[in-house]
Amino acid sequence: MAFANTCWSKENFSCSICLDVFNNPVSTTCGHNFCRTCITKFRDEQVQYKCPACNKLFNTRPDLQVFTALIGCVEKCRDEFNQTVQGKLKYTEKQADDLIKELEQEIEDLTNRSSEVKQLSHTEDHLHFLQAFRSLKDPPPTRDWTTVEVRPPSYVGTLRRSLDQLEETLNMEMKKLREAAELKRVQQYEVDVTLDPDTASSQLILSEDGKQVHDGVVVKTLPDNPKRFTRKIYVLTRQSFSSGRFYFEVQVKDKTSWYLGVVRESIDRIGRIKGSPETGYWTLYFDDDGLSFRDNPVVRLPLRAELQKVGVFVDYDEGLVSFYDVEARVHIYSATGCTFSEPLYPFLCPCRHDYEGNNSAPLIISPVNQTD
Repeated sequence: MAFANTCWSKENFSCSICLDVFNNPVSTTCGHNFCRTCITKFRDEQVQYKCPACNKLFNTRPDLQVFTALIGCVEKCRDEFNQTVQGKLKYTEKQADDLIKELEQEIEDLTNRSSEVKQLSHTEDHLHFLQAFRSLKDPPPTRDWTTVEVRPPSYVGTLRRSLDQLEETLNMEMKKLREAAELKRVQQYEVDVTLDPDTASSQLILSEDGKQVHDGVVVKTLPDNPKRFTRKIYVLTRQSFSSGRFYFEVQVKDKTSWYLGVVRESIDRIGRIKGSPETGYWTLYFDDDGLSFRDNPVVRLPLRAELQKVGVFVDYDEGLVSFYDVEARVHIYSATGCTFSEPLYPFLCPCRHDYEGNNSAPLIISPVNQTD
């Protein structure tokens, strides 16, 4: 049975090796999908580990992100559809049973009436006949059964809705799998960065290992340094990057406001210039108004849940800056077509906290956990 208004194609669910519908599907870290048997056999026959779809090379045999979620979605939609079918079937059966009972009752009433009339017709006493005839009940009401029908339930609409819902769910799960694979790929470019106290605002407190920063409220007296931020509570890392790709993660747990990303070396460290790509900032900002990418105009971003950790990936040569929700393993936002002509520095701002201690938690540069 074919249904209109569906954009599915067999290619969406076909292995590019065997060209058949997935059997025990798995995903590579570069985001491509294959039958487990097909990709395992393919790799066993290769000298190097690579993806047969994009030819991406791997130094070690990469793990295969099984489509448990997709299989679960299909099974859930199947169960929901079966429940709907069973419900409709039970309703139709009850409707038919009720009509049968009504018809049987009508037949019984008419049969009893017929027996009474038949008995009365054999009465030879005319006076008794007239008296008995008057006492007969009125004929029982009858339905016009020629207009009554019980139609078998139609599942076309139900099936179409189930398929539409399944398609939407599968698309969402496929997107999640792709984003998770993308995150795992960019995490391979992790760099070890530490905060530079020479750039830190005099109000900030840095940990001894240079991995944490929080607002200290009190302004400290520090030696003059042209690299230091004087009006904003910002801090940069010691390390900068002028080519290639790099990735780092920052824990933002328990914070109500923060600001982080990458900036170019020549940003103004004295004035109050609004941060945007035009002024050398590629950053995310979070406060009571939600999450946003600082651009001109500001790009408001959906916040699926409370962020715990943010991943920042930069491809210097491609002009790309991407942000990820590490715990949810989803992509947040990407700035593309960027032009970099000088060193870029990871940038953190824990934002101020109030006297009640709100937002006093630190921003923490965290090591990548590949098992997430």
